[in-house]
Amino acid sequence: MIEILIKTEFIKLDQFMKFADMVYTGGDAKGFINDGEVKVNDEVCTMRGKKLHTGDIVEFNGEQFKVVKE
Repeated sequence: MIEILIKTEFIKLDQFMKFADMVYTGGDAKGFINDGEVKVNDEVCTMRGKKLHTGDIVEFNGEQFKVVKE
């Protein structure tokens, strides 16, 4: 599992994917999210604006990314 450090209270899912280098652009993130290819805490998530907080786990492309706050 890869830990991604954020400095804010929360981060939106599409922004997190770009910030964590899972995708190149926000448009790519939107497409993968809309296609149901992203899980948040073991559930498929199709809301690109979903707020992620410390401890949330995003699964994409066979990898897991954990939100960690500074």
